[in-house]
This record gives sequence, structure tokens and C-alpha cells, in this order.
Amino acid sequence: MPAKKLKVTLVRSLIGLSPKQGATVRALGFRRIRQTIVHDDTPTIRGMISRVVHCVQVREADGHEA
Repeated sequence: MPAKKLKVTLVRSLIGLSPKQGATVRALGFRRIRQTIVHDDTPTIRGMISRVVHCVQVREADGHEA
């Protein structure tokens, strides 16, 4: 059974964030607003998302996306 996937979309600008939060957003792989990235649902990714939850939107991805 494949691991669950999360679709994470950046919905807020990085302007005004702390440097640590900006680094977390960049580490998640975002380069621009409204960009969507699919990540495995792991504790590490969940922790990174929880640090910047006010800047991202998270949904479960269906099994067809890579």
C-alpha cells in the first residue's frame, strides 16, 4: 500500500515572516504563491507544515498524483 500524499499550496506571501519560517517554506520546495507541491505524509513534513500553517493550504492528494 503506497504512503499517503499531501497536496500543499502556498497561499500567502513570505513577506513579514521570520527568517526561520521563510526557510521552512523554501525547504518545503515553494518558489511562488499558489504553487502546489505533493509531499509524502511523514512526521517531518507535518512538522514543517505546522510551523507555517498560516501560509499554506493542505489537502490529501488522491492516488494519481506523483
